[in-house]
Amino acid sequence: MFNTSRRGLLAAFAASAASVPLSGLAAAPARAAGTAPAVEPLAAPTGLASARSSVTLPPLNAAYFSQLTLNAPLTATVVAGTPTRTEVTSGGRRVALLTHGARTVVLPGPERTFTENKKPFVDDFKRTLPDTSLPVADRSYWGTSPGGGSWSTLGPADTDYSVVPGTGVISLTTDFASRHATLRDGEITDFDVRSVARFDKVPTGQACSYALSFGYQDTSNNYRARLSFLTTGAVELRVEKEVADKVDPLPGTTALTLATGVPAGTDWTIRVRREGSRVQVKAWRSASAEPAAWTVETSDATFGKGRVGLRALANDGCTNLPVKLLVSRYQLDESTWAAPPSVTHGDWVRVLPEPFDGTWTPALEQTVRGWAGSTAPDVLAYAAMFLADGPAVVSGAGPAKDKQVLGEAGYGYLDPQGYRYEGADFHEYMNTGWTFPDGTYTGPSSKQVGNLDCSGYTRMVYGYHMGVPMAAGEDTSHTRLPRKSRHIVDYAPGARIDRTDGTNPPAAAQLQPGDLLLFNADSGDDNPTVTVDHVGIYLGKDAAGKRRFLSSRKTNNGPTMADIGGASLLDGTGTYATKLHTVHRI
Repeated sequence: MFNTSRRGLLAAFAASAASVPLSGLAAAPARAAGTAPAVEPLAAPTGLASARSSVTLPPLNAAYFSQLTLNAPLTATVVAGTPTRTEVTSGGRRVALLTHGARTVVLPGPERTFTENKKPFVDDFKRTLPDTSLPVADRSYWGTSPGGGSWSTLGPADTDYSVVPGTGVISLTTDFASRHATLRDGEITDFDVRSVARFDKVPTGQACSYALSFGYQDTSNNYRARLSFLTTGAVELRVEKEVADKVDPLPGTTALTLATGVPAGTDWTIRVRREGSRVQVKAWRSASAEPAAWTVETSDATFGKGRVGLRALANDGCTNLPVKLLVSRYQLDESTWAAPPSVTHGDWVRVLPEPFDGTWTPALEQTVRGWAGSTAPDVLAYAAMFLADGPAVVSGAGPAKDKQVLGEAGYGYLDPQGYRYEGADFHEYMNTGWTFPDGTYTGPSSKQVGNLDCSGYTRMVYGYHMGVPMAAGEDTSHTRLPRKSRHIVDYAPGARIDRTDGTNPPAAAQLQPGDLLLFNADSGDDNPTVTVDHVGIYLGKDAAGKRRFLSSRKTNNGPTMADIGGASLLDGTGTYATKLHTVHRI
């Protein structure tokens, strides 16, 4: 258990009514009991004017706490349903809901809003694709960017795209045919993105061009900042939009000559920054310093959101094909989604030291009274601390002393094809070995430091931070949290809430925040299997009234409540909505 961080995080999570980016959370000094929090609102992040991943609380004041004054004695009543639950009330108001056989307790508290936004990433193409050992229909040609989502490659032939270590390749094997590589995330609005690429030849006959595309809807509708490499060695910059295949310059822009006599193999960087309708562009030889000023500043609102990516073209009449565009880096420094996922409710999820056996005792009453109105971090607060922008927190004591135990997490390190390995458990995130209750010792992994796979994330939250016993492996005793999701589904301690009938996902009528969600996904982030292969933590209903969950995912590279690589929703027709297998309460 990590007790020292809880005191510091208490003040941070209760800081102000303004959105508090996770990257701004910081420990506050301890204060005497009964004194009001003295925490200044944290400054908004610099850069694009939108919230990053955050947990937001309203101001805490005496009026709130007076509403939670608990009468004596509390009233405990068994409520109908399966599994059996006990509702604890004070003056007719619910103050706790306990589940027989489970340790998690849901209590009312200050309303919180959990929000996530797109995180920065760099793709430097450290992989080899396509994997020619796979059937042609199963091959990926640019694969997945580290944290940015998967690449889509379109036109005119799949074989025009490949990746060798350090380079994404687009081969212009025919003229007058656009080739597009875009990231499958069409919700991006504001951003700051750059790419570095070069052509292997100076074209003959007609020019070749490479563009950073944005606001991309499809191959016929998009914006682009385009560099034309002329047969003379000159390089020209154009900023354009294509609407229904008709291409026009953006307002007030013209073709600008940036350089002459440029030899083949010269890297060029294009950078585009967009805020609302405002577009700023610059481009330069990558070996030179970045220009301080923007080369082009303009405004256009045709496409409000869309993908970012690249486009390459050999003009009609280019005679020395194939010409290859060699991309060494694609970097998104800042970005926002049009509607970042957001969940707001007043449910706090806490964990008893032992499963509730159905007997309401004076000791349990004292525990519930102690929790009433508390803003000490709970299950959901700890889970949110591993989202993008979660600040690093180091343990001050215990078996993980001087190790990082909170902060933005990845999923796993990359295999040769650029896919992420599973296997990052809670202690590997912390870069420490761990001795489990049965005496089994598991060592650290230098490759998995800072990473958590889906079950490792669940164990980090419920096991390490909330004190639920953990097993080194399978463990069928129902007293410890197993290592893998396929064992958690049958052997985790607690109470089963609902399970698939073999055809349909469970309705989960008693679903509550903090419940474990077990999926037989068979697609998306996981290879096909015949059993449960993914686990997440239910967060609550989002702004659209849809049930949203947290889990650590390969395509997003870490814990997320968002929709990269599949919607994090239990409603609709997405993979996770249709493949929910079991709901379990720890």
